[in-house]
Amino acid sequence: MKWLLAILIAIFLTLQYRLWVGEGSYAHRARLQQEIARQQDENARQKDRNRVLAVQVENLKNDLDVIEERARSDMGMIKEGETFFMTRKPQ
Repeated sequence: MKWLLAILIAIFLTLQYRLWVGEGSYAHRARLQQEIARQQDENARQKDRNRVLAVQVENLKNDLDVIEERARSDMGMIKEGETFFMTRKPQ
């Protein structure tokens, strides 16, 4: 009878350990839920960024003025016959 009681106590303690500390425990589940929430926030930010990029791509495909603006601002291009003036900010 003592052996049976000892075995039952050992099983009970093992199950309690897994419940509170091991994989699948309450703490482990809480950490996973925090990671899921953080990843969902990141996904939402990336979806917003993708929407902005999709609009920019669509504008570049359809609007020549947007292409010209990008060429001027990003690549420093000028039209034929224009004169380029560079100014410096005073220090």
